[in-house]
Amino acid sequence: MDPKKPFRKNPSGGGNRRSFKNVGFVALLILFGLIVFAAYGQPSNLKEVPFSEVVQKANQGEYQTISVKGDSLEITPKGEDKATLKSRKDAQASLKEEGVDYSKVEVKNEGASNAGSAWANIGLTLLPVLIISLVLFFMLRSAQGQGNQALSFGKSRARLYGNEKDKVTFNNIAGSDEAKQDLQEVVEFLKYPKKFEGVGAKIPKGVLLIGPPGTGKTMLARAVAGEANVPFFSISGSEFVEMFVGVGASRVRDLFAKAKKNSPCIIFIDEIDAVGRRRGSGMGGGHDEREQTLNQILVEMDGFEQGTNVIVLAATNRADVLDPALLRPGRFDRRVNIGLPDRKDREAILKVHFTKKPLAKNVDLDALAAKTAGSSGADLSNIANESAIIAARNNRHEITQDDVTQAFERVAIGPERKSKIMTENDKQVTAYHEAGHAIVGHVLPDSDSVHKVTIIPRGGTGGVTWFIPPEDKSYHSIIEYKDVLARMLGGRIAEEVVFGTERVTTGAGSDLQKAAELARDMVINQGMGKKLRDQVFHVEEGMMIERMVHERQYSDETAKVIDDEVEALITEAATRARVVIKANRQKLDDLKDRLLEKETVEADEVLDVLKDAKMPKEAMLY
Repeated sequence: MDPKKPFRKNPSGGGNRRSFKNVGFVALLILFGLIVFAAYGQPSNLKEVPFSEVVQKANQGEYQTISVKGDSLEITPKGEDKATLKSRKDAQASLKEEGVDYSKVEVKNEGASNAGSAWANIGLTLLPVLIISLVLFFMLRSAQGQGNQALSFGKSRARLYGNEKDKVTFNNIAGSDEAKQDLQEVVEFLKYPKKFEGVGAKIPKGVLLIGPPGTGKTMLARAVAGEANVPFFSISGSEFVEMFVGVGASRVRDLFAKAKKNSPCIIFIDEIDAVGRRRGSGMGGGHDEREQTLNQILVEMDGFEQGTNVIVLAATNRADVLDPALLRPGRFDRRVNIGLPDRKDREAILKVHFTKKPLAKNVDLDALAAKTAGSSGADLSNIANESAIIAARNNRHEITQDDVTQAFERVAIGPERKSKIMTENDKQVTAYHEAGHAIVGHVLPDSDSVHKVTIIPRGGTGGVTWFIPPEDKSYHSIIEYKDVLARMLGGRIAEEVVFGTERVTTGAGSDLQKAAELARDMVINQGMGKKLRDQVFHVEEGMMIERMVHERQYSDETAKVIDDEVEALITEAATRARVVIKANRQKLDDLKDRLLEKETVEADEVLDVLKDAKMPKEAMLY
């Protein structure tokens, strides 16, 4: 139905006909019930008596009527309105043999009884048919009430927006100024198409929004529709694909047909990588359902006629796995990169999310923005929500700075698990482990600053040493990465120095894994090895997963060199961490004692304990 035309009632009276059909069906059910009731009659509650007693009392005239029904008698004593006694066993023949006076016996028509039995047989025959008809009737009514979903696999499931009172506009979105500028042109295309067509410009058919999860790609797409005041069809890439072959392509056709009828409008496909991955990379070759759906999307985008004013917006965080045909000019003509917000944008985003929340005067959102480097808009929204939850849990009417701090830590490193019971030995090992991380990170010059050290279990860890960069960084050097590697291994080396090589624990398992991943990334993807400096051997993760085979782009000899490079980086980091910890053994004990005493040590206190820590020459890289 065209949303621009007012809704009219069906002049043919289709609704009335459906009502009459429903009434007729109900009447048929009632009639069937009456037939069954008439056939079977009311349940008998008569008392059975011996036939000899019936004969004796009948001769004495104590019965008002005796009714013969088949092989039984129903007797109504004098003074009663209905039968209360019953006798069986060839009633009529027995009465003749006993010489009962038939003038006192009322013999009812057996034909009526036979007719009742016939009706009962008819009812029993029709009963299964009617039950099945009733079940089918309600199934069809249910399917109609749900939009005929059971019979409409090929229909698009896109949700239509555009008639809401509170539309999203660019003013509702903080940060992402560059992305909003790029999308402003799309708004102009939709609002003033003649302006561009007059100078021979073609309206772009597709805009691809690329960015990490939680950066507001969907919100920006809705803001474009809100700014242009046009309908907005929203669907996820996974909603196209079904187990039935051809359903996805049918849904694509239906979606684009609806969009053309509602033009100018926007089609938004979220997570387009679910359906737009490279063809030929799946297990089903070129004939699987996903590839048919992608082919239909390509055809529909090519088939857009000029003047339809339908623009496709798509969002993904995996642009590297998309099919090249989807990214060529003429389909997704433009790409808008939406990165993680910087400090200024984070503060603006926090202000938006805290607008409708009562904040105490001591809440410093600028300081929170400084500490949340690397957080997405969704992370910041979660922090604001957790702050309100913590304030409500503590029966406060305002959100305090402590609430905000707790919420930030809960989102960043997980909730505290104070209920977990730790032995004194476990606490001591954890304290030395976290103190080792803190000392190495504090002493090495290119490491981030220590924010907090705690031996209280949080999330899946036994303790946390938290480092926060003093400012947002776009690039990292080899020296910075090497300091990070040494900092990661500081906990394991501290255990080794204090308790001995054979008494190290499993607490460093996660640290070792992350260190190995960082070292391998440095060598393979960043070209930061010594022997393989400036050589990159990048393997696309998406392709590797789809083919379920690790296709290396280097020989076995090069793989051996890479393993040697990774091992060298890990060994060097462990050596540097060992030198730092041995040179500051007293500081290690001091910080361990403070952790055992207070369990959590903030940044200022950590700096106070480690203010005289030494930087050994052997740990320097330059």
